[in-house]
Amino acid sequence: MNVRQSALARKQLERRLAPLRDITTAAPPKGWIKAIRESLGMTARQLAARMGAAPSRIPAIEKAEVSGATTLRTMRRAAEAMNCSFVYAFVPIEPLDDILRRRAMLKARGDVARVDHSMRIENQALLKSDLNADVKRSADLNLAGSLRGLWDEA
Repeated sequence: MNVRQSALARKQLERRLAPLRDITTAAPPKGWIKAIRESLGMTARQLAARMGAAPSRIPAIEKAEVSGATTLRTMRRAAEAMNCSFVYAFVPIEPLDDILRRRAMLKARGDVARVDHSMRIENQALLKSDLNADVKRSADLNLAGSLRGLWDEA
């Protein structure tokens, strides 16, 4: 995917994710499966029958959900058995472009700091304003090219 296509895809994804960023839904203490099942007046045996599972599996499934050890497949099956849809998403805590800009600036600061260190050793240090301009320029270059390099730690 080229840079322009990547930016367009990111913009479209951001449009879909932005409304979700404001939603703060904490899972019930006993988990969604048990909370919804009980709200519907459905017994564990009834849910098991609708899921095509053994009745003894339902308490294990509910416990696994609360501990974070369940699978997406199991969550989907339970949701369908209770006439619910299962929603799974990664919701960035801020706009994707902001995440990229911050990461590009962080990487650029590191790159410029290494060069500045070498230049200081040779008594050729730049002014702070020049360093800031170099950081911005480097960040802009990073954002204009492939974004993969932004996430390398070295």
